[in-house]
Amino acid sequence: MDLEFSDEQNMLRDAVSKFCETEYTFDKREKIVESNLGHSPDLWKQFAELGWLGMPFSEKNGGYDAGPIELSIIFEEFGKHLIVEPYLSNIVMSGSLLEATDTDVSRELINNIISGNKQVSVAFSEPNNGYKFHEISCSVADNKINGTKSIVLNAEFADKFIVYLKNENNNGLYLVDADTPGLSINSFSTIDGSNCGDLHFEDVSTENTVVLLSGDDATQAIDKMLDLSILCICAEAIGGMFTSYTKTVQYTKEREQFGQPISNFQVLQHRMVEMFMETEIAKSLLMKAMMQLDANDKESSKTISALKAQVGKASRIVGQEAVQLHGGMGVSNEMSIGHYLKKFTAIDSMFGNRIFHLKRFTSL
Repeated sequence: MDLEFSDEQNMLRDAVSKFCETEYTFDKREKIVESNLGHSPDLWKQFAELGWLGMPFSEKNGGYDAGPIELSIIFEEFGKHLIVEPYLSNIVMSGSLLEATDTDVSRELINNIISGNKQVSVAFSEPNNGYKFHEISCSVADNKINGTKSIVLNAEFADKFIVYLKNENNNGLYLVDADTPGLSINSFSTIDGSNCGDLHFEDVSTENTVVLLSGDDATQAIDKMLDLSILCICAEAIGGMFTSYTKTVQYTKEREQFGQPISNFQVLQHRMVEMFMETEIAKSLLMKAMMQLDANDKESSKTISALKAQVGKASRIVGQEAVQLHGGMGVSNEMSIGHYLKKFTAIDSMFGNRIFHLKRFTSL
């Protein structure tokens, strides 16, 4: 397995890192989170101009045909800077499902996503099914959609939804306009400042909906989307873990107690070594997962679950130690360090928590 990044991949990392450092400072990020939108349309436009919105799409659809490795690079840098733009919902999740189809509707929508003109979110989870995403009660019957989809990322600002529904024969993916009569959205913010919402369908007509995929094709597309999305959020968490560690080391060098920097105390050195070790272990597993997913390895889903479980454990250790070693400042909103722990907490519960993925790992 080749663990070396190509020159193009290193250039991508440098470009994303430089942009985030200059255009996405923590103070600017906090203003974005506190705004009514919860994200920045201006920055989203810049993402489009830089070509980032077209990364995972195939060249025939106007994209750059980037794979799991390139997406991991982007998300690791996003994680370092606590990016809240809806890249996961629009580009990774929706993009993965749209790429699995081959229709004029999906191609046109992909072009609008790449240009930044449209936002699309995926509605696949439900209030009472836990992480059993294929057990669906939200259904289509007599040309009407009824039911609820929960925790839909970027729900308030999506122009369209790709909805995972049960019909008379099997499950399917339906493209539904956000302003369709009978569809209501209950929006809320998660612990890390991201926008989410629950979708409530009450006799929503299927007249203007489009069936993108059905049956086994829909099921396999959802599974593939979940694996890729898990890889991305784990890369995001690892980027945040790295920054939490480096900020903690720097803080302990500057914070003095008993006439010396607290970094001189061995007990604190041991705790920071543990933070470093947990980050590196998770990073090595990320490397394995993204290489396997890029190569369509049959073991990739198992490795993805191992990664999600490991990141759930490691990010909690790193995040909590970072907050504790910063003392009271660690829990203040004015410092970024506590916001990383909030991000880790949100990521741990997404697409299956640590316990779920440990069980999934043993079953695959």
